[in-house]
Amino acid sequence: MYTSKEYRETVESKQFKLSYSAKGCPYDNACIESFHAILKKECVYLNTFIDHNHAKLILFQYIEGFYNRKRIHSSINYMTPDEYENLCRVA
Repeated sequence: MYTSKEYRETVESKQFKLSYSAKGCPYDNACIESFHAILKKECVYLNTFIDHNHAKLILFQYIEGFYNRKRIHSSINYMTPDEYENLCRVA
């Protein structure tokens, strides 16, 4: 659990700053919640995973092979995340 004492101590020992959403404010995490919903609908629920390594492979293929490189996103002017990142790099 990311709120455990051990986790907090490990993160803080590496000089990272912990950040949590405000209690009762789901909009703090809206982007990642949206991504998780899409990931479940377009990948997780459509596959049967044999084991942990199989799940890692399928999820990697979905995220790196489809979501970032082929799936257009309306929030970034109907570009793929890869196209948008490349555009930002040259700007």
